[in-house]
Amino acid sequence: MWRLIFLLSSTVIAGESGPEIEYPETPIEYSPLPQEEDAPSLLPGMLYPRESESREVKSLDGMWDFLVSPSGDTLKGYREAWYANELSKVGKVMQMPVPSSYNDITTSRELRDHVGAVWYQRTFFVPSSWREQRVFIRFGSVNYLAQVWVNDGLVTNHEMGHLPFEAEISSYLVYGGKNRITVAVDNTLLQTSVPQGKIVDTAVDNGSVHTQTYTFDFFNYAGIHRPVLLHTKPRFYIEDVTVRTGLIGDIGIITYVVQPAGLQEREIPMCRVSLLDAEDKLAIREPVYRFSDTLKVPYPNLWWPRGMNSNPGYLYTLEVSLSVVNDSKVDVYRLPIGIRTLSWSNSSLLLNDKPVYMRGFGRHEDSILRGRGLDLVTVARDHELLQWIGANAYRTSHYPYSDEVLDVADRLGFLIIDECPSVDTENFSPILLSRHKESLSELIRRDKNRPSVIMWSIANEPRTQLQAAGEYFKQVAHHTKALDPTRPITIAMARAVQEDKAGEYLDVISFNRYNAWYINPGRIDTITNRVIAEAEAWYRKYNKPVLMSEYGADTMPGLHELPEYVWSEEYQKEVLSKHFEAFDRLRNEGFFIGEFIWNFADFRTAQTYIRVGGNKKGVFTRDRQPKMAAYHVRKRYHSLQKELDGMEVPTDLEDYVSLHYSLRSRF
Repeated sequence: MWRLIFLLSSTVIAGESGPEIEYPETPIEYSPLPQEEDAPSLLPGMLYPRESESREVKSLDGMWDFLVSPSGDTLKGYREAWYANELSKVGKVMQMPVPSSYNDITTSRELRDHVGAVWYQRTFFVPSSWREQRVFIRFGSVNYLAQVWVNDGLVTNHEMGHLPFEAEISSYLVYGGKNRITVAVDNTLLQTSVPQGKIVDTAVDNGSVHTQTYTFDFFNYAGIHRPVLLHTKPRFYIEDVTVRTGLIGDIGIITYVVQPAGLQEREIPMCRVSLLDAEDKLAIREPVYRFSDTLKVPYPNLWWPRGMNSNPGYLYTLEVSLSVVNDSKVDVYRLPIGIRTLSWSNSSLLLNDKPVYMRGFGRHEDSILRGRGLDLVTVARDHELLQWIGANAYRTSHYPYSDEVLDVADRLGFLIIDECPSVDTENFSPILLSRHKESLSELIRRDKNRPSVIMWSIANEPRTQLQAAGEYFKQVAHHTKALDPTRPITIAMARAVQEDKAGEYLDVISFNRYNAWYINPGRIDTITNRVIAEAEAWYRKYNKPVLMSEYGADTMPGLHELPEYVWSEEYQKEVLSKHFEAFDRLRNEGFFIGEFIWNFADFRTAQTYIRVGGNKKGVFTRDRQPKMAAYHVRKRYHSLQKELDGMEVPTDLEDYVSLHYSLRSRF
């Protein structure tokens, strides 16, 4: 249900592992955590809408009517049933682009900082030919709470930003005529939402206002963030496809399960499965006529990450057809898949039986004006820069990224640590635990078939020192492993090794630490040994592979100082260099498997005195231009590619200096 009951309590405003500003907190009582579930319930399938012979897709992206609930009466739209009329008859609407965040588009401070409900509406036509089909509406992401009405009828609710949801709307539509869709969006975060937040009363000049507070260090952008798609399916249809791959000698193994839906009693379904290579040629001897089976692919083109093969990101197409006896209709769905193996030990991560060393970034879905709204230009630019700099991996910090982003990762061969939206998790409660598990269920349902996804991150910087953290994360970890035992799980840790209570339930230990920034700022000489000592301590305690998931320093573009000084471009470069030295020594110890700079690009945060226009730890600016450190990172990442995987480095890695220097750099 819609949750608009505000907790009028204070919060802690902090960022990453930085200094915290403590405010008195209203005590909240929480029930003990429930007993662990025997087995998680599987969610219904929800395949990404793809056009085929049997399916049509229509975008509802574009300009929508937009109206904001009064800040002092956020329930007004529900009481007055705004969904039952044109919004323009209720109040003065503006045009709002979908997808986008609404916060940064206007000149209004009130809209940027709005807490509570906003309303979107538009009209659309449905062809008469769709009358014989099932029609669904799919939202790629709405942050944070959503209710959707079609022609006055409530068709679905959803709680959780950054993850898709859909509903069948066949019975609500006017076929061959005009229809109206209305969406209420609420950005309120409470202690039982994922991620968590609090609502506080703030005294202002003319009274008091509700203010959203949160401890995570990125702006709580809101709105319809990803595409809105109308799509059709036949009466009986392919609801879900699950794929797992392997390799036995020179034979690629694809185990699949097809889940049908919409069948009537006594109907006999039939399933046909083919595998096509990148040239659309049949990759197996002949199609298979089973709902679950194992396909064998001789001498397959394996899915490899960037840097480990000259042809990274190779994708096959699994073509699935569903029909019933004595009916000419057929449903066809095509799923891109990659054939690869994935395994791990107490010291390594292996892909296709070769050790993987990840070098990349934590990132954000964030861009100027659009906020967290999907912007394909930014997606293309980001992956161009990731290739230029030589990265082979990134973490979807601190929430799942869009289908469109992960499609690019699959095709280009980037390794993905796929993170659920749980950030700074604390005040563990049964409701929070349930929603946390639900976020992972939705994430795994969406991304289970992606070859690029090699690890699930079940939280970022949770308060794992708290007494209840052990039981809480044991249950979250077991839930995740029950849904997908084929990938390792991790948490981006921020608490000290000796106080952590969650690491024993993970497969890989990831840790965030800001030496010479939040800890000993300005002291470049405190980095290397501290990083080595902490990584070794994590390994000693848990005997599991270790990676560093965040490190870095804020940098103002264009600020130069010699010798280096905090916030200067020289200082950021030196901070990264000292970490590189630590990582090379750790790699020789045999358990260290990856390094992730924080951050790929600058991004917006809440307003605090430690943030100048947002977080400036990116090696690229928010408009995706390189800082000095980007060129230095490029040399390292491409050098690692040559050292570890034998791939050639770009010819433009070094500019000409002199003949002697050029010859020396070549060897």
